[in-house]
Amino acid sequence: MFNWVSHLRRTSAIKKKAPKSGNSLSVSSKRQMDVDHSDNCMKYLIVGLGNPGSEYANTRHNIGFDTLDVLANTEKLAWDDVKHGKTCSFRMKGKTVVLLKPSTFMNLSGKALNYWMQQEKISIENVLVIVDDLALPLGTLRIKPKGSDAGHNGLKNIHEVLGHTNYARLRFGIGNDFPRGRQVDFVLGKWSEQDRIELSLRIDIACEMVKSFVAIGLQGTMTAFNNK
Repeated sequence: MFNWVSHLRRTSAIKKKAPKSGNSLSVSSKRQMDVDHSDNCMKYLIVGLGNPGSEYANTRHNIGFDTLDVLANTEKLAWDDVKHGKTCSFRMKGKTVVLLKPSTFMNLSGKALNYWMQQEKISIENVLVIVDDLALPLGTLRIKPKGSDAGHNGLKNIHEVLGHTNYARLRFGIGNDFPRGRQVDFVLGKWSEQDRIELSLRIDIACEMVKSFVAIGLQGTMTAFNNK
């Protein structure tokens, strides 16, 4: 009479013996690879564009810095002086959010972004760049998955470094109320006190959009905020 119990035990024992192969990964190696991939998917890099130094504080070109400063203050974070910028991070819904203010000046923003992407092992899908935008009315916020640099030197350098423009960006409208030929003076000009008051609420909404990008992704955030 056939002994099914003994047969199943022998079959089970054979299956448990892993084949020896020089190219096969150990179970622990595969698990570590899975963990590493999972960790990378749970990390986000939020880059606020701007210029370092007190002379550039409160200028239109630094709205990316201003937005991250408000977000960091809300989360009670302290900035660390690191290579190519200042960073801080916080946890949100099981995800790590790294904030970066490049110290490379606007024209070399891509150098800092790329360095911290590699340093933190963050995929481009989890990167969001906050940038001032002359083409949008003051305080208008638009998040999009990709696009041209539109003449913005920070975005232009990111394109040069990465070799593509397929990264999310949060465009923060600064308006274009300046005489012909005075664009540089305008973007590097200081906000008026009235502008600062009006922008306060819009910066708060920009911070909500950053958190939404982390929590529900780009498409969900576009749907929730782009028509506001």
